[in-house]
Amino acid sequence: MRSARHFNYTVKVLGKGEKWNGGGYMSPPGGGQKVRLLKAALEEVTEEDKVILFTDSYDVVFASGPKELLKKFQQARHKVVFSSETLIWPDRHLEDKHPYPREGNRFLGSGGFMGYAANLKELVADWKGKDNDSDQLFYTRVYIDPVKRKAVNITLDNKCRLFQNLNGALDEVVLKFEDGRVRARNVLYDTLPVTIHGNGPTKLQINYLGNYIPALWTFETGCTVCSEDLRPLTGLKETEYPLVVIGIFIQQPTPFVSVFFERLLKLKYPKNRLRLFIFNQEPHHENQVVSFVKDHETEYQGVKMIGPDDGVDAIESRNLGFAECREDIDCEYFFSVDIEVVLTNADTLRILIELNKSLVAPMMTKPGKLWTNFWGALSEDGYYARSEDYVDIVQGRRVGIWNVPYVSHVYLVKASVLRDELSAEDLFHSETLDPDMSFCRHARDQGVFMHVTNLHTFGRVLSTENYQTKHLHNDLWQIFENPTDWAERYIHENYTRIMKDKLIETPCPDVYWFPIFSEVACTHLVEEMEHFGQWSGGANVDKRIQGGYENVPTIDIHMNQVGYEKEWHKFLLEYIAPITEKMYPGYYTRCTSYLNFVVRYKPDEQPLLKPHHDASTFTINIALNSKGIDYQGGGCRFLRYNCSIQAPRKGWALMHPGRLTHYHEGLPTTGGVRYIAVSFVDP
Repeated sequence: MRSARHFNYTVKVLGKGEKWNGGGYMSPPGGGQKVRLLKAALEEVTEEDKVILFTDSYDVVFASGPKELLKKFQQARHKVVFSSETLIWPDRHLEDKHPYPREGNRFLGSGGFMGYAANLKELVADWKGKDNDSDQLFYTRVYIDPVKRKAVNITLDNKCRLFQNLNGALDEVVLKFEDGRVRARNVLYDTLPVTIHGNGPTKLQINYLGNYIPALWTFETGCTVCSEDLRPLTGLKETEYPLVVIGIFIQQPTPFVSVFFERLLKLKYPKNRLRLFIFNQEPHHENQVVSFVKDHETEYQGVKMIGPDDGVDAIESRNLGFAECREDIDCEYFFSVDIEVVLTNADTLRILIELNKSLVAPMMTKPGKLWTNFWGALSEDGYYARSEDYVDIVQGRRVGIWNVPYVSHVYLVKASVLRDELSAEDLFHSETLDPDMSFCRHARDQGVFMHVTNLHTFGRVLSTENYQTKHLHNDLWQIFENPTDWAERYIHENYTRIMKDKLIETPCPDVYWFPIFSEVACTHLVEEMEHFGQWSGGANVDKRIQGGYENVPTIDIHMNQVGYEKEWHKFLLEYIAPITEKMYPGYYTRCTSYLNFVVRYKPDEQPLLKPHHDASTFTINIALNSKGIDYQGGGCRFLRYNCSIQAPRKGWALMHPGRLTHYHEGLPTTGGVRYIAVSFVDP
């Protein structure tokens, strides 16, 4: 109807409000009800020379207006013009009786035809069939009868100048972008059909074309319908916001779970209008879930938890989550979020509700990859296929709201849809499909449009494939798998401003001081080392290093002892090397470092370090806790310059040359425990 309104077609809907008894496109032949309705409607038409277009509706899009349609109809030089198809249906035995055209499709399609009222009346005059009889077979029998064909004056639109049926012709149809509008072009016949019909099993393709035709999205205008039919929340009182059940699903060990809950708390939506349904089948995350619920349960309207010991599997949990909303008369939306989803946009829930779609997902990506949480098309066996516009949508060259065949990981669905089209108790189980694919298939089968939007940046999805749970703070090891999230968690918030805002300080000659680690990074690294617990004795003999002897020993744990050597080297390359090359012009480093370790200073253990040179071209020394809070004393003194840094800042790095010029000592720690992370780079 949107495209009909766009071109100002005068539309009369036949059978509106009447129960459909004509079968479905995937069931045996039907559609006779359409003939009955048309016959009755034509009886009310008194203008015999009136031109009438009959078309299916829910799977048809107009690509041009009545003027072009009428012109092409008149050029056909017949009184009735039917759409054409490459495939014969429903009775293949009638193939030989179809006349051969000079060029083009041979078989009749009943989903679109037009003609003069008098001729259309003659066309349907003999209809006495049932509603579930085949309309296409009825019209075909008229067409293949030479006498009746001549009497009614029927022809087919063999080259798809007026009507384009997609079934059997998908490879022939492409989008054609014109100035401010979009057409479908039949490349086989080089025609621009006026109506596009997703007949038979081509509903996904008509949905795809309908994202553009006639002017929903163009290169000149972008999305022209993204502001239509919205449900604005601005101005509502908190008590007037729709009640939403948020389903949170934890199905495998996942990094940054604590961060997920931190982001959940920051959603810009009244918490007293949110209920949480948390499913966790992973024992590793039980403490994080329980801790979150304990601290914040009272902020929400309600919280329901299902844990690893409750005997509920992943598929059942999804169905139970839907039921939690479906059976609550006050629930208006279910917001499904997998734990690996990183919602960086705190307005996500508000935005999705305001779009007012039956089922809509925010587009999520994986940094550096073309992966997203939607598919633009499906293969014949129901799996992923790449649509022509997929890359442009993912990379933001086309921005809008897109009708797609599959969404996953995070989406919002209306409760009214869960109570009607998706009311089945089990939407996720399938013998052949994954649960998410099974759900989307049910949605497609029930005619529920799934949309994805990239109007805003919403976030990303974590990689969980290689996540290990053998450490205390396993997220520290995610610098390779999830570098963006690792940096957000562990790199100092001011790191990116170091150069622009001149945050690097020079407390001593050729010694540079800059922020590098977040508070969390420092805490996690210290706790990881204490959890490992195998601190060296501070003796000169040290079998961990080449040669087995250390001139200036410390009480420490090496990064390779906790399996962190590769990750630490990656950290040095990504975050230390760029600073080094800026501050020491002409020097380029690969950050080769065989000695990376965390040192512990205690008054009754090892309070200080005697003067020494480091076995490095340059050294990195990162303060892992705070003077005056965690310890007293401490610091570093460069003897040649009689220059000391006595108040190291937690998370800040000292970078200085190692050999020859920067002879230095560790000043006494007089109270508490001091921790530093040290790297001897380019020995």
